[in-house]
Amino acid sequence: MELHDVWFVLIAVLWTGYFFLEGFDFGVGVLTKLLARNRPEKRVLINTIGPVWDGNEVWLLTAGGATFAAFPEWYATLFSGFYLPLLVILVCLIVRGVAFEYRVKRPEENWQRNWETAIFWTSLIPAFLWGVAFGNIVHGVKIDRDLEYVGSVWDLLNPYALLGGLVTLTLFTFHGTVFTALKTVGEIRERARALALRVGLATAVLALVFLVWTQAHSGNGKSLVALVAAVAALVAALVANQAGREGWSFALSGVTIVAAVAMLFLTLFPNVMPSTLNADWSLTVTNASSSPYTLKIMTWLAVIATPVVLLYQGWTYWVFRKRIGTQHLADAAH
Repeated sequence: MELHDVWFVLIAVLWTGYFFLEGFDFGVGVLTKLLARNRPEKRVLINTIGPVWDGNEVWLLTAGGATFAAFPEWYATLFSGFYLPLLVILVCLIVRGVAFEYRVKRPEENWQRNWETAIFWTSLIPAFLWGVAFGNIVHGVKIDRDLEYVGSVWDLLNPYALLGGLVTLTLFTFHGTVFTALKTVGEIRERARALALRVGLATAVLALVFLVWTQAHSGNGKSLVALVAAVAALVAALVANQAGREGWSFALSGVTIVAAVAMLFLTLFPNVMPSTLNADWSLTVTNASSSPYTLKIMTWLAVIATPVVLLYQGWTYWVFRKRIGTQHLADAAH
């Protein structure tokens, strides 16, 4: 296997990790409107992801940095062609981070409510737009002979990509719902399990249509296996949720995300951005990659740094592993 193939796989792993981890905290952010009935319950939801949300975003930074270094042509075409939706995502992530930190800086109810509303919208919008972006990457966009995107932002809002956005939004919300059931106690836990069933059923329908469409368009034998695994894991997650096995349900919803993202990358390879104008103009792991020397240095750095990052993040989750409820909140509102 060539180094550019290895880095394609590593970038796929980074995006998978990002969607697995950031997926449930996007979902929890959406639940601040869908599940919480009062402000103490919103505080509980936000506290479940408070210690980990910023660590989850590291996976996005690493995925973007790895793409820039390993496949600069891919990075340039992607970030220039998808400039507007990626800018919206970036602004949302900035506002979201500020909202988490500033929400409790003042005691006024309006102040805190406004920041909680910001958390909701800046969780929902990226959860949708990531699906739109990856839908376009997999399905193909207008790339010319100079390997530049020549379409418009409206070309990105095609039916397949919009369906992909709905899938990521519902899947992340389901992932966040079962995470909430795993991390909370009392009434909010029971309502999270009930909501997980409804959201999960909607996710199953949308995801099945999207994945079958993907398989029909550009699938292969390996992607078909990933499709079956994703659907089976989602069904199993729903069964585990109904049985009150929140840990299994969360793990299986995570397997759904892993299998679904794996399927997208399996259908994409060896392309990194297919051209809908001419297949010969597509960006591939070969014509979009850096030099072998650059990839070799990056590989050694990844071997050294990755275990440290994984150990630290795993330790963070272990420290904050206990369930919480409204009874665990401090009396002060800030």
